[in-house]
Amino acid sequence: MKSILITGANIVNEGRICPGDVLIKAGRIAKIGTDLSAEIADIHINGSGKHLLPGLIDDQVHFREPGLTHKGEIYTEAKAGVAGGTTTYMEMPNTVPQAVTIPLLEEKYTRASEVSLANYSFFFGGTNDNLEEILKLDLHNVCGLKVFQGSSTGNMVVDNIESLEGIFSNYKGLLAIHSENDHIIKANLEEFKAIYGEDIPVKFHPKIRSEEACYDASSRAVAMAKKYGTRLHILHISTAKELELFDNSIPLEEKRVTAEACIHHMWFSEEDYATKGNLIKWNPAIKSANDRDQIFQAMLDDRIDVIATDHAPHTLEEKSQLYTKAPSGGPLNQHSLVAMLDFYHQGKISLEKIVQKMSHNVATLFQIEERGFIREGYFADLVLVDLNSPWTVSKENILSKCGWSPFEGHTFGSKVSHTIVSGHLAYEEGKFHEEKKGERITFLRNI
Repeated sequence: MKSILITGANIVNEGRICPGDVLIKAGRIAKIGTDLSAEIADIHINGSGKHLLPGLIDDQVHFREPGLTHKGEIYTEAKAGVAGGTTTYMEMPNTVPQAVTIPLLEEKYTRASEVSLANYSFFFGGTNDNLEEILKLDLHNVCGLKVFQGSSTGNMVVDNIESLEGIFSNYKGLLAIHSENDHIIKANLEEFKAIYGEDIPVKFHPKIRSEEACYDASSRAVAMAKKYGTRLHILHISTAKELELFDNSIPLEEKRVTAEACIHHMWFSEEDYATKGNLIKWNPAIKSANDRDQIFQAMLDDRIDVIATDHAPHTLEEKSQLYTKAPSGGPLNQHSLVAMLDFYHQGKISLEKIVQKMSHNVATLFQIEERGFIREGYFADLVLVDLNSPWTVSKENILSKCGWSPFEGHTFGSKVSHTIVSGHLAYEEGKFHEEKKGERITFLRNI
């Protein structure tokens, strides 16, 4: 593997920004210093005027392989992520077939080893009847267990209370949950169908996938986690009301219940349905401006621990259907970092906080081995950004296979110039180097 020397960058790491150089050898950070210019390396990157960050770790993506590859593939979606500064992702099990047995899960790992430009891990899927298989998982090699309390893409809802109790009481790893009450959602949907038929205006999506549906499911999940001591991680928080369930009084390492915010829930509000329509139809739904602003504040004050994308591509043809037919989700991983950097330019968040929420905390929360920080001896997962390089999202520069983005037409103020994945220069000024693939990440867990 080629050695790499990055010089003159502003290193953003562990609450500080300091000028410095980084030497990479054999896939790892060999040296960090203030003057390493005399070091010999195969590749020299001039970081002058730029900022060097730990690579993003996205703990929630849907890459659609196997079975839904008309929407996206591990190859295309990982590549889009790398262009956006994501060096590691954790992918969800609601594919076709669903990753609800260990052999099916391992098939996804094998495929990623062949085609993924980014590092990877895959969630195992919980169902009403696969507890025996869940308990066979090697928790040092799998990021976690995913349970859907509310239906989304696919049909993996765990709605049997005995099954939920069995999972919460017996599973010893990290349990990530999509938390919406499906019964409340279905009742709301029928009410709107009675008025509009199948052609329900998308502006009512947050009334159908309501605050009540989210809070009911999240509060029940938290109560059950506290009852059994389960390590619970609630994904994509979408309401201000749910924030009362989370604590910022203890260190992240000691938390048993954690939460995630997604880019779209901090960027858009229900007012945007008028112009974006089904393109911003997500589950859980994008809700009010107050929900959006309160989620952002909770992310800042550490009630919410990490930022992710819920990257979930669908084709434009699928998205163009009537509300009741159009699937929920959209592509976001290419633009997650630059979106947060726009918030930085607006004075809403510091660079150090962005790194904490998109790299450090994800590594800490999932107990990822030797990633997520810029430290000597750690894997070299790094992203170099130019904070003053505006560019506009267009169909020509969208890399997700679906070919569209809810950010199309928006001009971001910052740009990713280089992404290094496990010591390999995977992306450089718009060009990809694909001769080396990403690596399966591992976890340091005392289980």
